Amino acid sequence: MSAIDRGYAGDALDRAHRKLLDRIDDEMQMTSATTGRSALAPAVRRAMERVPRDAFVRKVDRPYAWRNRPLPIGHGQTISQPFIVAIMTELLDPGPEDVVLEIGTGCGYATAVLAEIVAHVYSVEFVRALADAARLRLAGLGYENVDVRQGDGNAGWAEHAPFDKISVTAAPPEIPPALVEQLAPGGRMVLPVGEHPGVQELLVVTKDADGAVRERGVLPVAFVPLVSA
Repeated sequence: MSAIDRGYAGDALDRAHRKLLDRIDDEMQMTSATTGRSALAPAVRRAMERVPRDAFVRKVDRPYAWRNRPLPIGHGQTISQPFIVAIMTELLDPGPEDVVLEIGTGCGYATAVLAEIVAHVYSVEFVRALADAARLRLAGLGYENVDVRQGDGNAGWAEHAPFDKISVTAAPPEIPPALVEQLAPGGRMVLPVGEHPGVQELLVVTKDADGAVRERGVLPVAFVPLVSA
C-alpha cells in the first residue's frame, strides 16, 4: 500500500508540502547544467508527493519537516534535504521492476520514496537503533516491499545481489568494491564520495553489459561518513 492511499497526496497535500515541491522544482532547474535533469520524472515526483516526511522526523522537528533542509534524527545522523533525496532518486532512473539496494536507511524517508517506485528495496543501516526504528516505521506506513537490516553498508547485501540500482546515502572515501560487484550489468549506482570533514562529490556510477564501470561527477554535496565495522 502506498502513501497516497493513506491520504498524503492529491488534494490532501498541505501548503507547506506543496511549497517544498515547488522549491525542489526550482533547484532542479538551477542544477540542470550539471545533473542533466531539469525536472523530476513523473514517478519520482509522485513518490515525493506521496511520502509524508513529517512521519520520519522527531516530534520536536515536525514543524520543520517540510523545509528543504536536513534534520537530525539522532545517533549523529540526519534525514537528508528533500532536494537531495529527489535528485538522487531521479539520477537512479528507478523502474517498477527494479530491485534496489540502499546503503544508509537512516529514518527510512528515502527508503519510502524508492519503495513507492520500485519492486523491492533492500536497505542496510549501520546503527542498530535506527535500523530497528526504520523497519517498524516503514511497516507501520504500509511499505511491504522493503527489507531493512543492521550491518556494514560497505559490504552491501550479497545474498540478494545483483541489484538493478544502488543508492548510498552516506559518503565513503572511495567507491566500495563490494557495491560495484553487486551492481548488475546495465545497473546504476548513485553515491557521494569524499573525505571528511569537507565537501563530497555526488557520483553516478554505471556498469555496462560487459561489466565495464564508468563514473560521472554531478554535484558537490555534504553527507555524513559511511561507517565501516
